[in-house]
Amino acid sequence: QVQLVESGGGVAHPGGSLRLSCAASGRIISIYTMGWYRQAPGKQRELVARITPGSGGKTNYADSVKGRFTISRDNAKNTVYLQMNVLKPEDTAVYFCNADGAGLLGEYWGKGTLVTVSS
Repeated sequence: QVQLVESGGGVAHPGGSLRLSCAASGRIISIYTMGWYRQAPGKQRELVARITPGSGGKTNYADSVKGRFTISRDNAKNTVYLQMNVLKPEDTAVYFCNADGAGLLGEYWGKGTLVTVSS
């Protein structure tokens, strides 16, 4: 079992920045693909960014956040981050942390943290 707890959400102005954290417990997350997803009101949950297992980790991003968001992991702290810069109102959503063990290790979700971008 993996427990994921997101933090760092809040209100930001357009053009501002926030950093989300996802603290994991129960298992080390270095063996999981870690991801951030978001769900805006009335919309389906969508992938924002993912990072593969290991110390290096390959990343991929939704086109809408490329160049603005950066996902990273600190395996020593069992934590994943999402640095969000140049925020836009359309980034407003609940952001969820995900740990994907590719079937064998299970898949886990946090409860989410709300990000609101508004002037």
